[in-house]
This record gives sequence, C-alpha cells and structure tokens, in this order.
Amino acid sequence: MGQKPRQLQPALSAGHLFGARLRQRRADAGLSQQKLGRLVHISGDLIGKIEKGERRANRDLARRCDSALGCAGALLQLWDRVEAEERGVRSPTGAIERETVLSCLPALRRVLDAYDLPDDGPAPTSDEVRRGVGRLVAMRLSSQYVGLAQELPETLQSYLRAYHSAVGQSRAELARHLTQAFRAADAIADKFGMYDLSARIIGMIGQVAAESGDEPTIAAAAYVRAEVFFANQDWQVGRRMLEQAAAYLPSGDGPMAASYGALQMRAAVLAARAGRPDQAGEHIAEATAAAAARTAEGVYAGTAFGPDSVRIHHVTLAVDAGDPAEALRLAAGWVPPLHVPPERRSHFFVDLADAQVRCGRHEEALTTLQTARRVAPQHVRYHPQVQATVRTLVQQATVSSALGELSRWTGVASGIRA
Repeated sequence: MGQKPRQLQPALSAGHLFGARLRQRRADAGLSQQKLGRLVHISGDLIGKIEKGERRANRDLARRCDSALGCAGALLQLWDRVEAEERGVRSPTGAIERETVLSCLPALRRVLDAYDLPDDGPAPTSDEVRRGVGRLVAMRLSSQYVGLAQELPETLQSYLRAYHSAVGQSRAELARHLTQAFRAADAIADKFGMYDLSARIIGMIGQVAAESGDEPTIAAAAYVRAEVFFANQDWQVGRRMLEQAAAYLPSGDGPMAASYGALQMRAAVLAARAGRPDQAGEHIAEATAAAAARTAEGVYAGTAFGPDSVRIHHVTLAVDAGDPAEALRLAAGWVPPLHVPPERRSHFFVDLADAQVRCGRHEEALTTLQTARRVAPQHVRYHPQVQATVRTLVQQATVSSALGELSRWTGVASGIRA
C-alpha cells in the first residue's frame, strides 16, 4: 500500500526574504532573538516567527529593527521592496527564492567554518537529533531548499554540539545522523550552482560517514560524492568511484541491497553521460536485480531506491542515450506512485518532457512540465534540463499563455539566472 504524500511547506512568500535578511543582520550583530526583541519592544518568539516567514513585520517594526541593528535604512528599504513584490509590482518568486537562500548562506558558512569548534550552547539529545534530521531529509527529498537554507545554520550548529560532546557508540550514531544533515546543506549548494561549497561539504560528509562505521551511510557518502564528477563532467572517473564503493559493500537485503542498487543506478547515469551505453546497461541491470529481488521502494540512508526509482532511471538513460522514442515507450502508461519522494518523481516528468519535445510533442511536453512543477516546484524551477526544454518550446512552439507563464516562472523569458 502506498504511503500518504508528505505535507509540503506553504508556498514561499516575499516575507520570507525579509525574515531571512533580518536573521542575517541579527546574527551579524551578535544578538539573540530575545535581545533584539527587547530592543524593539516585542517578544523574542515573535522575532523568530518573522525570521521564518511565519509572521509578517509591519513597516514600523521594520524601521525599529533597522535602527536597533544599525542597518542605515537597508532593512526598511527591503521591507518596502517586499511589500511591492507581494502586491505583484515587481520581481518574480524565483528571484525571491534565490535571494532568500543566498541571504542564509553566510550563517551556514560560519557554522561550516567552525564545525570542529562548537560553541557552548545547549546540545540536543540523540533522539532529538534523529527526529530533526528526519525532518531535514524529508525536506530535501521534497526539494524545499528555501526552508532548508533557513533552518540549517541553527540546527546544524546544535547537532555539531551534540556530536562533539559524545563518545563511543553514541558518537558513531550521531555521525550517521550528521551525515544526513550535511547532505541537506550540500543539496542547497549543488542546486544553486555553488559547486566549490558543495565539494567542501561533500568532503565533510565523507569524513563523518567514515566515523559512523555504518556501511549504508558510507555508501551514501559515495553516492553524494558523484555530484563532483557530474559538475566537472568527469563521468568515467565518477563511475569508477561508484563501482568501487559498490564492490566494498557486503551482500545483504534491505538497506544493504538498497545502498548497492543506488550506487549502481547512479553509476549507470554517469556511464550514459560518458557515451558508454554498454556500461550503463550493466550498471542498471545490477540495480534492477537488487530492486526486484531484495528491496522494496523506500528511502534508505537518505536515498530513494526500489523498483520505481529504477524504472525512472531507465527513462533517464534513454534520454541521455539520445533515444527519446525509447524513453516515451518506457514511460507509456505509467507515472511514479506517490510514495516515491517528490524530487525523484519530478525527475521522471522532467525527462519525459525532454523526450516529448525531441519528438515534436510540444503540447504534451508543456503539460508534463506543469506536472513536474506541481510535484517539486523548487527543484524544477532551477533544473538546467527544464531550462533547456522551455527554451526549445519557446523557440519551436506557439507561445500560449500557459507557456508564457511557465517561461516567466522558470526565468527563461525574463532573463533571471536559474
């Protein structure tokens, strides 16, 4: 029986940008939420809600915060801009998303810089870390990058406190959870094209995963490391790295088989990008066997794997091999079930739209992209394959109101860098 789909966060509003900038300015000033609240005569809890975008500041409060933080009018000017954006005067949501993420990165970088120098704040329990990391994993698999960017600086810092204060098996267990927290941070860096930051985080993932001593966690670190080779287009080296990581895994069912299959599945994509369909076929056959014989569809060590995920990758491999007709044949009459995480499901629709455009089925491609957008909007908006497909549609198809709206939403028509 399929699982119920995860509940997603509310749609991003322009108020999130003001909240993120307020948090950045407050952190730069070295003030707690409670201290700033006292300075502007409201509660620290309300400051926290404004920073998360859960409550809206009025103009007078924006002015008081600006004065208390010594922002020389910058916060007040931002509030005026946000107000205009919420009324639809200017700046599409994509710009708001990007700027909100970018405004959170300085705080995240500071946490990463001091990853081995935890401060003296309170440390959460192991159970609290486990539950919190579970939430981060769910957000990553739902492509909620803005929410991750807003939550990670504070939560990651608290998890590092717990990790560095633990010993023995407790420390190894926290290392396993911390691997997934770092992975959530890497998802933001990778999605927004900050490949140097991504590579740095991936190095941390490898170190912490090794300390966990957990084979699926170590395999997950190798799976994430492949992003470096995708970014550098060094596909064969990345494929060999994944092949070696898979060879080191002991045989087994469940999580172990899922780790093996996920590595093989990603190695197949790298082989296809390298123009080696023979190797791609061998890797995807290994993944198919692991999924069919030993693994139900699910999330294992932070990675979706199972028969449905493998089927999605079969479509991807056909697209990468330049055979859109085969991709359409493989996809015919099937859609990923809801228990597959949104990011993985959206990949299917992104590849399907690519194949449809190549076969001249423009209206179907537009409908497919709209479906992908509903499934995982923050993933689809910035996906380079989506950008290319929308550009082709604009050039080759009749520009309907729906296509025009999609091109503006992705930034293709307005020139917003995605």
